[in-house]
Amino acid sequence: MNNTVKSTTSRSIELRTVVIRIITIAALFLNCHVGLGQNKSTPVGKYVSVNGMKMYYEVSVPGGQAGGNDPMIVLHGAYMNIPSMGRIIPMLAEKYKVYALEFQGHGRTNDIDRPITYPNLADDVAAFMDAVGLSRVNVFGYSVGAEVGLQLAIRHPAKVNKLVAASAAYDVAGWQPEFKAVIPQLTVEMMVKMPFAEEYRKLAPNPDGFPALAEKLIALEKEPMAWEEDVKKLKTPVLIIAGDADVATLEHTVALFRLLGGGGMGDMGKPLAASRLAIMPATSHTAVITQPDLLIDFIEPFLKGETPKGFFGN
Repeated sequence: MNNTVKSTTSRSIELRTVVIRIITIAALFLNCHVGLGQNKSTPVGKYVSVNGMKMYYEVSVPGGQAGGNDPMIVLHGAYMNIPSMGRIIPMLAEKYKVYALEFQGHGRTNDIDRPITYPNLADDVAAFMDAVGLSRVNVFGYSVGAEVGLQLAIRHPAKVNKLVAASAAYDVAGWQPEFKAVIPQLTVEMMVKMPFAEEYRKLAPNPDGFPALAEKLIALEKEPMAWEEDVKKLKTPVLIIAGDADVATLEHTVALFRLLGGGGMGDMGKPLAASRLAIMPATSHTAVITQPDLLIDFIEPFLKGETPKGFFGN
């Protein structure tokens, strides 16, 4: 075997190993965190008609009392559901009235004959708000949920008070090179062998619908994202949270912050940007959502508008 063939074979094996490792990590993450955390009150599960589907959602209120503080919508990641978001939902529900949604084809929400795209999912959230009587909310989104949160703020700005976007990007160019190399290798056949395919059957209205969902989510990964101009126009304050070893590069995450008006020097007598940036150390993409205590430490001051005081007042 000549050196060229050896090199090509080696790269092929290495890429295949990376693909398997990424999918396996995702599978382990989803299975290990199903059911983590219980609210002090039992969340109330309901269905509502949204754009041709029966969307499942749960409402948690502080102390189990009706009403509560400002409403917050929580949006999960791809292949996830409400339980797999772990303790962040019950922790947020200690102070906020939380509406946790399950996207098209995820969890207990049925799939419909429509592609899964970020704009479609954002429009679903907007329609959900109309259906349950929510005019304006804070939003926490993780991974795909963060992208949907960005699109919600772009497409329906009057509906979003503040957005917390954990592990987000605004352009496909911002993904890590390893992830961009993996995307073309993803197949439905790979996904149906993963443990989360079996987990899907436990909640799904159609237990045999996973292959169709996987096909749509693989297509979503290939969806062009070029939202720079839209992000520049955003007036919604955004808290960007990312791991220092996340799926988006650090450079891209900082660029997102700068598009939102952040990154300037403080202590100069001018107000800080309304948007904020938080980087979680020693944290991969799947580890972002497994650190709810740290997430809450970032989220609470942002939603309250609290800013650490320096020597010069900002």
